[in-house]
Amino acid sequence: MSTWSFARSGLTFTAVTMLVLAAVSPDLPGTRAHTYAAGEPTRGVATLPPGITPEVDRAITAGLRYLAASQGSDGAWRSSGSLGGHPVAMTSLAGLAFLTAGHTPTEGPYARNVRMALTYVLRHANPSTGLIANVAEEGSKSMYAHGYAMLFLAEAYGMESDPRTQEQIRRALQRAVRLSQNSQSSWGGWFYTPDSNNDEGSVTITQVQGLRAARNAGILVSSETMDNAIGYLEKSANPDGGIRYTARSAGGSLPAITAQAVASLYNAGSYDHPLAPKALRFLEQRMEGGDIARAFGGHSSYAMFYASQAFYLSGDEHWNTFFASLRSHVLATQDANGSWRGDWVGETFGTSIAVMCLSLPYNHVPIFQR
Repeated sequence: MSTWSFARSGLTFTAVTMLVLAAVSPDLPGTRAHTYAAGEPTRGVATLPPGITPEVDRAITAGLRYLAASQGSDGAWRSSGSLGGHPVAMTSLAGLAFLTAGHTPTEGPYARNVRMALTYVLRHANPSTGLIANVAEEGSKSMYAHGYAMLFLAEAYGMESDPRTQEQIRRALQRAVRLSQNSQSSWGGWFYTPDSNNDEGSVTITQVQGLRAARNAGILVSSETMDNAIGYLEKSANPDGGIRYTARSAGGSLPAITAQAVASLYNAGSYDHPLAPKALRFLEQRMEGGDIARAFGGHSSYAMFYASQAFYLSGDEHWNTFFASLRSHVLATQDANGSWRGDWVGETFGTSIAVMCLSLPYNHVPIFQR
């Protein structure tokens, strides 16, 4: 079986590159020492990345404080919305928010929060099945939790310094990858639960991103799985450039899933795929006038997360215009306690998404880097 591994020695190309670059420049984002973590009060305005204003930095800081204060004693975050708690999914997203802002399991004021999140997610990595989810609370949508957990664990893996925890993460990711590969439908997508042989776009993208992040961390991932997933996105494309809910049936183009598809293509290294520019044009047309809420409707937080990745990874030409609109929207919708409401899912979801979107220019998390 062909894989995405660059080396048989156990070190991936990414790992070797990061080791070399870290030796040359110990302050490189993504290595052990970060040049700047969002919200560090001792740093001046001159250290802020392009597009990050002091107001944005303060908003990120307030968001992180809210997340830290709302973390449960078990290390988990839960949704306060009407769809259930989804603790592994919410904890993985909140953990990713801290990583994206430059706080790791070992460094930064929120290292303890990241460590607790990591411990909680690992505790729900089933050693027999490979599924990463709190089945009692998110069993009917467990593949969302599984995908976000793979993404969080893979990104935390390179920031972890404890060998035993690294080994725990590695084994959990290996089992998780096997589950995802075995759960892919005959159409190339994924559905809410493993082994359903069904599929829809939003779950599919969580698996694509999780698998890509695992591959970047040195875990062997079948190229056939990814090729089939890209094929699924192709079959889901509409003539207007947008992506519909499922490849199995007709339907209108959905901005959130379209943004997911572009981000996933870029994550998979398919920067030249003809689907990406058409989908970007679809999103830009939706964004005319700069009104995020109008462009994305009731899924604004969810769509914002993937649209931010899509535009950021596509380069400054697209990103600068989008980020100006995003920045205005996000700053205007932050609550006094530092949170964002997050559609109908709740404050944990909304705050984690907003922090990640605003923090992309810090360039700390490899999966979100250009």
